[in-house]
Amino acid sequence: MTRGMMISTACLVVLFAIPTTTSSSYTRHDSYSSSFRIYAGSQPSARELRQTALDLAYNLDHDEAIALLRKAVAAAPDDPAPHRTLASVLWLHMLFLRGAVTVDHYLGSFSRARVDMKKPPADLETEFKEQVRVAIALARERVKKSPNDAQSHYDLGAALGLEASYIATVEGRLLAGFQAARQCFDEHERALELDRGRADAALGVGMYRYIVSTLSLPMRLVAYVAGLGGGKEEGIRLLRRAAESDGEARTDALFALILVYNRERRFDEALNVLQRLRKLYPRNRLVLLEEGATALRAGRAADAERILSEGLRVLAEDKRRRIPGEDALWRYKRGAARVALGRQDAIDDLRAATIGDAQAWVAGRARVEIAKLSLQKGDRGTAAVELSQAESLCQNGNDPLCVEEARKLSRTLNGR
Repeated sequence: MTRGMMISTACLVVLFAIPTTTSSSYTRHDSYSSSFRIYAGSQPSARELRQTALDLAYNLDHDEAIALLRKAVAAAPDDPAPHRTLASVLWLHMLFLRGAVTVDHYLGSFSRARVDMKKPPADLETEFKEQVRVAIALARERVKKSPNDAQSHYDLGAALGLEASYIATVEGRLLAGFQAARQCFDEHERALELDRGRADAALGVGMYRYIVSTLSLPMRLVAYVAGLGGGKEEGIRLLRRAAESDGEARTDALFALILVYNRERRFDEALNVLQRLRKLYPRNRLVLLEEGATALRAGRAADAERILSEGLRVLAEDKRRRIPGEDALWRYKRGAARVALGRQDAIDDLRAATIGDAQAWVAGRARVEIAKLSLQKGDRGTAAVELSQAESLCQNGNDPLCVEEARKLSRTLNGR
């Protein structure tokens, strides 16, 4: 599990995607399991297909979204937007299959230029690279023909930004991601120069400014050399501007702000955004998971326990594909909330979070919570064993925050 703000947009945001606004030309099935929109009248346009597909993707219906986007590409092969959006959802799906789609993955910091990552499915990788290549080529041609057109610069920056995010998040080549991000940053700054009212370009520039401001000093210097400017408050301001707009960047900005507000410990604002997203995308159970996790970080254990219990009921009824180790992740979160409440029944959740297909970092964090529970009962021996196992698991899961917490508790246990 790689933690770092350079790749933060991958956890919750299909950055540089296309419109998330709805169209009045369709009606929707009431069934929870059906995500398709039924269009009235003529064959839907590529734009309508893209809008519907992105709504499906945000609701975790990736396969249906990808199918519609392939139709959108066929309907408008010379438009860079359908190609880019298809690549965006393919990328999101790869991250989903890897399990790297929660805020927990991106709350730490990194200092390495490259990290080892499991390769994605070959068919998804091939299709992604082809679609992003076409999107970049088409957008470059438009910029060449219309150098003072803000939309053309936005399209090019969006495609380049998607390529940069893929390089960092899927391939693990962080420095190469910086180099690709430089071009995206430049194109979106140019789009803002040409049209100061573009909230979509403000999202891209704002996210990168914030990302750079939070890097470790060595990586921040690399970013500056690559031409990426920082500025935390300016970055957040631009993200808020995008989130408050009615334009196509709104949903992307809302997802980005969840991560930013959690990092900045502005939990009330994060929870407000999450509640808004729950209304927009009611079939996305991971938004509910993030709401519970954020409440727990805010020290609101009772709220977290209530939200996560609701989420576990939703999870039991949802028969769609899950991220790797998702059941264990939910149980760990609720178990941690119950430990904070002093409830001894937390042990059932926490033990469940250490078995099966639980990811190493989840099992490690669960064992830290079991140690806390043991200490509440005065069982120092069990706590010591759990902390030792937790440290090892969290090291294997590349979770430095968990490693440090396990070591800190061990030192306390040993009177140091």
